[in-house]
Amino acid sequence: PITCEIGVLPRPHGSALFTRGETQALATPTLGTTFDEQVLDDIEGDRRERFMLHYNFPPFSVGEVGRLGTGRREIGHGHLAKRALERVLPSREQFPYTVRVVSEILESNGSSSMASVCGGSLAMLAAGVPLKAPVAGIAMGLITEGSRYAVLSDILGDEDHLGDMDFKVAGTERGITGFQMDIKISNVSTEILTKALAQARRGRLHILSVMNQTISVPAAEISEFAPKILSLKIDVDKIGALIGPGGKNIKALCEQFDVKINVEEDGMVTIFGANQKLALDAKAAVLGIAQDPEVGIVYQGTVKRIMDFGAFVEILPGKEGLVHISKLSRTRINAASDVVKEGQVIPVRLLEIDKLGRLNLSYIDALEEGNVRK
Repeated sequence: PITCEIGVLPRPHGSALFTRGETQALATPTLGTTFDEQVLDDIEGDRRERFMLHYNFPPFSVGEVGRLGTGRREIGHGHLAKRALERVLPSREQFPYTVRVVSEILESNGSSSMASVCGGSLAMLAAGVPLKAPVAGIAMGLITEGSRYAVLSDILGDEDHLGDMDFKVAGTERGITGFQMDIKISNVSTEILTKALAQARRGRLHILSVMNQTISVPAAEISEFAPKILSLKIDVDKIGALIGPGGKNIKALCEQFDVKINVEEDGMVTIFGANQKLALDAKAAVLGIAQDPEVGIVYQGTVKRIMDFGAFVEILPGKEGLVHISKLSRTRINAASDVVKEGQVIPVRLLEIDKLGRLNLSYIDALEEGNVRK
């Protein structure tokens, strides 16, 4: 029997409880930023992992008393589950989060690594991770006696211990994403392997059909407790202006809006913030630095100062222009304050950028425009 539950824990970014027979896995995903990637120093040099899966097998899951620790078994099972799931992860451009899944085995009399695959798939969908397809896994066994053999589906602990094969196969409805075989006999014939793969496919599709009844598509929104990530692309020649001398500009933005900003060499800017509004404000500030005003475009600007001859309006962060008093009203007015007030947000059209780089704006022309850039 198989049962699936999601949202069993209120505080994590997602959660899923997958139970198959006497094996149960509690999977909890956490969404992080680029700064949470795992940095690995291996023979090829530094590299980064944006997906991690950690597998925990506490002794109580098999009715034993012992110390909690990470050994070869935990590392191997976790790596198998990770390989099976990372094939369906979205690209960084589609989903710029770092993802960590922790699978806690609560009871075990069967394949807990395949339960981790099923639970991890359910949990990531519940967290809003746009997986390419749900993934399930099943462990196949083998009993041989002379020329006679039997392929077993979803083997129990005794069948694994006494049998001749432990063949774990994970994948989607379309194909296999990860597998691993342990055998105690000298070889497995093509006939046995073919039958085991076909039998595993039928079992995988059955498990997926049960999982899909609980959740089959990613949640529409991520958890309110997850960091908010916004991405935008700027011109490469604007990167220096955004970073500033010694990182002065980008550090000031991070402090002002309580966000983290990461800039790639190709001009991709990623903003991480705990607060959605502050993240959006930071994005607007980045655009203000990296975006050049365009003549003819209507902007939503903020009135900063009112003078005798007109009003100064900020159309982009740090970029102000003048709306002459003659461009505030079609009829004669005595003062700019008759039409606008300081702090008021008004539409203005950029008429020209003069030789000195000054922006000349018009309020009356903007009122006739339908294209307003915010």
